[in-house]
Amino acid sequence: MALGTAALLSVAFFLLSTQGAVTNTGPATLPIRLSVENDLSNMTPESYSSTVVEGGVLLGALRRLQETQEDFKFTVKEDPDFGLLLESVNGVAGSEREQTYWEILLESSGEYSRLDVGVGCYKPKAGEHIIFRFSTWGQQ
Repeated sequence: MALGTAALLSVAFFLLSTQGAVTNTGPATLPIRLSVENDLSNMTPESYSSTVVEGGVLLGALRRLQETQEDFKFTVKEDPDFGLLLESVNGVAGSEREQTYWEILLESSGEYSRLDVGVGCYKPKAGEHIIFRFSTWGQQ
C-alpha cells in the first residue's frame, strides 16, 4: 500500500512540475501587452492587454483578446510549410500582390527584434510587449 501511495505522489509531482504553476482555477495566466501599428498609413498605434496561459502560445492570447475586445479582430491562414500565418489584424490584410504583411516584433527596453516563429508557435513570457506592424517587403 505504501508503494502505491509513493507512486501516486510521484506522478502528481511530475504533472505539477511539467505543466508550470497551477492555481485553483487551472494553469496560471501571464499578462502581455500588444500593439498594432501600420507603417503604410497614418493610423494611430493601438494598444491592448491580454493574457496567455503559462506555456501557451500567442494564438491563445489573440483569441482571448478577440473574444473580450470588440475593436480587435484577426485572422490567420495555414501554410503547409510554415504553419499559421497572421493574415489580417483589425480588417487590414497582407497581400502578396501589394507585397504587404504583418510583421511580429518583440519590444524590450526600446529594442525591437523580429520573432522567428508565428502566432501558433511563439510562447510569450509575462509582461512582454508584442507588436504587430503592417509593413511592406518590396519598397524600402
